[in-house]
Amino acid sequence: MTVTAAPPMRRTAAFHPLTVAAVERLTDDAVAVTFDVPAELADAYAFAAGQSLTLRRFVDGREERRSYSICAPVGDALRIGVREIPDGFFSRWLTREVGPGTKIDVQTPTGTFCADPRAGGRHLCIAAGSGITPMLSIASTVLTNPDSAVTLLYGNRTATTVMFAEELADLKDRYGARLDLVHVLSREPRDVELFSGRLDADRLRALFTLLVPVGDVDHVWVCGPHAMLLDARAVLDELGVPAERVHAELFYVDEPPPDVHRVEPEIDGATSEVTIVLDGRRTTATMPRSETVLDGAQRTRSDLPFACKGGVCGTCRAMLCDGEVEMRRNYALTPEEVERGFVLTCQSRPVSDAVTVDFDA
Repeated sequence: MTVTAAPPMRRTAAFHPLTVAAVERLTDDAVAVTFDVPAELADAYAFAAGQSLTLRRFVDGREERRSYSICAPVGDALRIGVREIPDGFFSRWLTREVGPGTKIDVQTPTGTFCADPRAGGRHLCIAAGSGITPMLSIASTVLTNPDSAVTLLYGNRTATTVMFAEELADLKDRYGARLDLVHVLSREPRDVELFSGRLDADRLRALFTLLVPVGDVDHVWVCGPHAMLLDARAVLDELGVPAERVHAELFYVDEPPPDVHRVEPEIDGATSEVTIVLDGRRTTATMPRSETVLDGAQRTRSDLPFACKGGVCGTCRAMLCDGEVEMRRNYALTPEEVERGFVLTCQSRPVSDAVTVDFDA
């Protein structure tokens, strides 16, 4: 995928040490972590429904970052949901060791997977596993508008693995008919056969046909494993839902996805002059075209925003203002963002002699 330049828009993000206010056990392997945000940083940590936080820690001189979705409604205390991943370096620490009083470096909220409650309308939310985290924020926020309605399809293995079960039930009690909540379990039989199994293409097609008037839906929000995202998009397209109404986010697992290498051979010695714009400061350096913009630029700008480095979270998004890059994979940017010139710097290798990317856009 080759991307060309477009006009920039302002966006900034920064890390601050925040104190953990509370850790709530959700399931055997999942917790909700609430942060205490000082009054002087309240504006910096104001978030939109669906955004995420990047957490940072240093162990034995090595810096590690992970991105976690905010689960709170807009205006509430800053809170994330975390599910432990087997042998997960970061998630194991958060679910087993972190407690009230722990200080963690937390980046200000980022992400474009956002719902605007002022718009009202009908929303369809589709989540699996820990993909419920941003959906809880989206649903609880948009429902504050009396002209909105939400249908939430939530897939899990068993009832004991459902994150935020009590909060979802409370949300249903509070908003009644304006919230349709459907739990689908893959390893535990339900009274209704339609609600037993995985949220694959066949089941989604049946749910949409029998329960959800997708033709009347204004926005569809999807968060979960890659296969589910692909199935949901395919079925929604098949049923005539316009692509611009479908917003998808691949939930981030604890370990970065495997790197994808170019098939064609590299040109030995080829370099590009890459200019980075971040927080209003421009830095230019020569870097090999065999490296991504993010990896190459980090040697001169250690403050660059990133988290997963796998094309999933979108934290390293920047506007390509000049030149050309090759973006190897993209699970975070919408087609409209790509058309406007945004790239994931962790996945973009320079192609032209000179490249400029703006992280402030």
